[in-house]
Amino acid sequence: MYEACFNNSSTNALVFYVLLLLLFLISPLLFVFELITIVCSSFRPNENMSGKVVLITGASSGLGEMMAYEYAKRGAKLAITSIKEPESRLEQVAHKSRQLGSPDVLFLFADVSKVDECRVFIDDTVRYFGRLDHLVCNAGIGAIFSIDIDVSKFEPVMDINFWGSVYPTHFAIPHLKKTSGKIIVNASTSGVLSIPKAGVYGASKAALISFYESLRYEVSPTVTITIVTLGFVKTDIITSKYFANSVGVHIKRDIKAVYPTMGVNACAKAIVDGVCKGETSITQPRFIKALFFIKFLFPELHRFYFNIYFSSMFARLQRAG
Repeated sequence: MYEACFNNSSTNALVFYVLLLLLFLISPLLFVFELITIVCSSFRPNENMSGKVVLITGASSGLGEMMAYEYAKRGAKLAITSIKEPESRLEQVAHKSRQLGSPDVLFLFADVSKVDECRVFIDDTVRYFGRLDHLVCNAGIGAIFSIDIDVSKFEPVMDINFWGSVYPTHFAIPHLKKTSGKIIVNASTSGVLSIPKAGVYGASKAALISFYESLRYEVSPTVTITIVTLGFVKTDIITSKYFANSVGVHIKRDIKAVYPTMGVNACAKAIVDGVCKGETSITQPRFIKALFFIKFLFPELHRFYFNIYFSSMFARLQRAG
């Protein structure tokens, strides 16, 4: 019966439009449900982070640094990692985290794209603190894709953005199960919205989202997974200087000059607040959720306005300010 229905193009389309109509009819109830969920979450008690252990990758700058400070203010013990580079500020981040209230901070240099180094910093963290409560998979790099560039040059994007989260997660799960801990994954709206010029970057983030959505079923309810999908946040990763040193297309203006961006402090606070309230999905800025809705229900419309909007904006990025 079902096979015959779906094999016929007319009935197949009819089923889709009937379900779409039903969705619109119940959409007021869905909006009310979303509103109730938001209101209820504001009354949900915050997890007490005092004395708990949080490991954050990519914590020497940007969002990782600010999340370290947010956890420090809540009294969490921190293990922070980044790749060892001349400009790394990891020691300064550790020092400031202690000043903000963290009772103990361990900083470790590691390359998250290397599986053995991920095993070592997870083991070192648990050996030092005796436990692990939150794993924040934040390390990542950006690149603007172009078919005119040798595609093999983009391999580090997938290695760091995808495997750089999967490796530490694999080694951390046994420890997180003991503490009923949490995994926080810094994904991106690019992984959902398929932003032009973000082909490989978006693919790495889409892989993250798919992996951790699937992993939920294996570790729930013992371990909670929070997937964070972010728009543009005011960090070094959206500056022309950053892209001048990246493997992809170079730009002449900072992305914040042409695209709406969110402040990194506000973003970090929203993420840590949401995680401590038990949220399993966090999108910032929140308006982007509406774009998710359009993308999945009206893909042609999504492609139409994205092509117009991002083409004109990218042209502005290529012009000197």
